[in-house]
Amino acid sequence: MDFINIALAKGRLGDETYKLLKTIGFGESIVPDSRKLIFKDEEKKISFIYVKPSDVVTYVQNGVADLGVAGKDVILESDNDVYEILDLGFGRCKFAVAGIKKKEIYKKDEVLRVATKYPRIAKKYFDERGQKIKLIKLNGSVELAPLVGLSDVIVDLVETGNTLKANGLEVLEEMFNISAKLICNRVSYRFKYDRISKLIESIKKLEGKYCEDN
Repeated sequence: MDFINIALAKGRLGDETYKLLKTIGFGESIVPDSRKLIFKDEEKKISFIYVKPSDVVTYVQNGVADLGVAGKDVILESDNDVYEILDLGFGRCKFAVAGIKKKEIYKKDEVLRVATKYPRIAKKYFDERGQKIKLIKLNGSVELAPLVGLSDVIVDLVETGNTLKANGLEVLEEMFNISAKLICNRVSYRFKYDRISKLIESIKKLEGKYCEDN
């Protein structure tokens, strides 16, 4: 029997996924504190591959992993061709346009400067609203951009909003909510359908309880 290969994100999302897998009896082979990147369950024929959160979709799309758990932000930002098959109910936060208080975010014939780690998401959002923008791609500390005049606003994930407040910024417009998703390689879904379906059903059976606990 072939292994089912599952790509898990390192960090908090991976920790939440591990707890979920352990609850449904599929995470016994994982050692959370280990530096290993691959864990194999020979009995259940499942292997788990730990990768960077931004790489989960890549591993699944290319068939190295049959399944993966990724944030909706990573899925939307990537140019992917995978099945998004289940909302796992954790890793919840929201995308928002943020900036200096009372800053105008829509300028009819002017160009709005937008700093973000998510250029694809930001471009699509403002294109749909007819707002011309100049994208400024940053890899970290996007909150700094409007404070030093690099951008008018930022597009970023917001969980509590505390970092924005600490830097004198605020949410100017909420965009949409995101959470962790179970994704699947299209070929794997066809050829390993029965085993993948059983795993999905196991998650669905405890979905309500798990979401309440988290």
